[in-house]
Formats: sequence, C-alpha cells, structure tokens
Amino acid sequence: MSPSIHTLGHGVHLTLQRADVDGPVLLIGGGRGASVRIEGPVAGVWLPLRGRLQLSVGDGKSTHHRGEVRVTSADAGIRATGRGHALWLALLSAPAVWRGALGAGRMSDAGLLPALHEIDHAGMRRAFELVRAVRSGDGAAWEAILDEVDGMQARLDEMIARCPGRTWAQRRHVFLRLQRVREHLACNYHLDLDNAALARIASYSPWHFIRAFHAAYRETPHAFLVRQRLLRAQRLLHTSPLAIGEIALACGFENRCAFSRLYRQRFGTTASASRRSAFAAPMPRAIGD
Repeated sequence: MSPSIHTLGHGVHLTLQRADVDGPVLLIGGGRGASVRIEGPVAGVWLPLRGRLQLSVGDGKSTHHRGEVRVTSADAGIRATGRGHALWLALLSAPAVWRGALGAGRMSDAGLLPALHEIDHAGMRRAFELVRAVRSGDGAAWEAILDEVDGMQARLDEMIARCPGRTWAQRRHVFLRLQRVREHLACNYHLDLDNAALARIASYSPWHFIRAFHAAYRETPHAFLVRQRLLRAQRLLHTSPLAIGEIALACGFENRCAFSRLYRQRFGTTASASRRSAFAAPMPRAIGD
C-alpha cells in the first residue's frame, strides 16, 4: 500500500484525525514552524533530517536532532514542530496497519514499540533518497522504508528477552512499562528524579522496578540518567554559546566540579577540550539502543 503524502512548508500547520491515517501517511516538514497535530491513537516514526524536531506526546516533551529516530506508539494527542531551519519526515498510520506492514515475527505481532534509535550518515543518505523516491511514486521505495523501520525495531528483541516474564507477551508488556520510564528520564534529565517516583510511572515497587530496569538495559536508572545528562551536555558544548558552568546546571548537575569530573570519566577529555574540537567531532546520540 503506497502512502498518502503531505508536504508542510514554512509556518504551515496540519491537523490529522484518526480517520485520516487509516492507511500509511508520509509527512515532510520543511522550514521554521512547520507543524502537525494528531488527534487520536496513531503510531509513528519521526526523523529530523536537518535542524530540530520538537515532539509533544501526552505530557512529555522532547527535542530531537539529525540522526535521532523517535518511534511513538498509539498515543492520543501528538504534536510535532520543526525548530530552526528544519527538515523532517514522519511515517504515520493506525497500529493495525503497522502490524500488517512490518515483517513476520515477534515484532510484527506488537506493531511499533516506542523507542529512540540512532542512524548513521549512510542511513541519513538513504532517508533522503527514499523520500525523493516515494514522492516520485516509486512503490518499492516505500517497502524499503518499512524494511529500515523493521530493522531498527528488531534491535529491541534482546532487551525484551531480558525482561522478567514467562512468555514473550509478558516480557513485552514489562518492556513497554520500562520504556515509559526511560523516555520520561530522557525528556526530564535536568530534574531530580528518584527511584520511588520512577517506579510509580511503571506501576512497580521500587525494588522490582530497579531489578527489571537493570535486567533489560544493563544499567541502573541513575546511570542512565547521568549518561543522558552528559550526552546532552556534550551536544550543548558543540552547539550552544552557554558557558560550561551554565551548561552543567542546565543539564541537572549540582555544580561544575561534579560535572567536569563525570565528563572526563565518560569521554576521556575535558569539557573545554570537547568544545574546542566541536567542529571535528560527530554529534552524539541521545539515547542508546
């Protein structure tokens, strides 16, 4: 099934109802302020090709950069807005359509699972090429896009397999609860978040939550939170004129000394040296797969 295509230019706003995405929809947003609002349970894949893409999903807000692929499950109420001189694309459809479109196997039974993936420069080139091909009416290109999505989602298999549960469906259910927490941490990395509050998001006791989180992701919630803060700080060092102390505070560190020590431990260099080499270094990813 070929997608319907919507192109959003500078300042253009589009609202899609649930009935508008009974089949696959490809959105291409370009220019400052191009935005879409989705009303109704729709699953999607979002990719900034240039600039930044701000997503509001439920109560959570996040900003994504070139090379970060955000997958949203069937959430009611999504808003996406391009920031800066942005270019972004989104693939949207009803959950049932995604289940039929993905390849055979465990992931196709689940449809799209919420996650944040990273693609490399070769993947970005393919994304540009596939968008051009789809817009020209090449149906095979749409199949190639689905293959890319299928491959990214398959990376989650290993994490799901490590979740507690006797059956795959039970482990997948646990994984979805943990992913809600992981996305909450990624969106609110600058806040003080304790394990008791995070456990409530997953509807677990603190002990059960920490155990399940570590089993799935091979790190504790606190270690994941610190990693997110450091990666966001590294990005700001590459892109922001803020002073290093201001970046440390903006990313949730108590003071510059603690930030500097953790930054050196993580990256093997100082924040000042990282800023000086910004133009030679690649952009970091925000959430590890």
